[in-house]
Amino acid sequence: MHIDVLTLFPQMFEAAFSLSIFQRAVAKGLVELNLINIRDYTHDKHHIVDDCPYGGGAGMVMKPGPIFEAVEAIKAGVKDAELPVILLTPQGRPFSQGIARGLSQHPHLVFICGHYEGVDERVREHLATDEISIGDYVLTGGEIPAMVVIDAVVRLLPGVLGSEASPQEESHASGLLEYPQYTRPPIFRGWSVPEVLLSGNHAQIARWRREQVIRRTLERRPELLDKAELGLEDKKVVKNLMTRKSQFKLEES
Repeated sequence: MHIDVLTLFPQMFEAAFSLSIFQRAVAKGLVELNLINIRDYTHDKHHIVDDCPYGGGAGMVMKPGPIFEAVEAIKAGVKDAELPVILLTPQGRPFSQGIARGLSQHPHLVFICGHYEGVDERVREHLATDEISIGDYVLTGGEIPAMVVIDAVVRLLPGVLGSEASPQEESHASGLLEYPQYTRPPIFRGWSVPEVLLSGNHAQIARWRREQVIRRTLERRPELLDKAELGLEDKKVVKNLMTRKSQFKLEES
């Protein structure tokens, strides 16, 4: 996968993506990251990328020219007519594991990191093909959101993680939260690992983990269960947990 990032602060990405899994993915040739400084596409001696908003108001707005020229330079070298050009913005669609999975199917992605009060609206209307938000809050710029999206996408690429099963069992991979994880020692400060995980019985372990997935999602993110595709056994687990929860509340009252 080739990833182009348009940013005013390429150094932020150099630090974040020079370590760990992403760095190994680059070393293997699975990912190529190209950082583009938007200031390189300005035409004045001060490399100005922003200006006052028409109509007045606080802050500055990023000018459309340098952003358009940067993206057009990228497109001139590729044949992908459906090249995703993603603008990171609080007004975008909420990012999810499903969106990450969809983006991971593309061989080439372009990210635009806004700053100040945002980008000129013509960038949204005529250049970006998608707008993504990582949450209902405002950050200083689009760099950190871009890092979040890129990290979530890259780890889904074949060969990036040590185990192909890893991304399939994580939280949100199936629309639900992941089961609890344990490792050595079996007893730590008096707290024991559940006996079923030490039993060696893979069928029992699988059932326990699936029940924990349902239980944890019900306790922490119950709204996810409404969207998830649950099997008959899953629905029985939900029903039993809900019954126990109701009984506990009655006992407390």
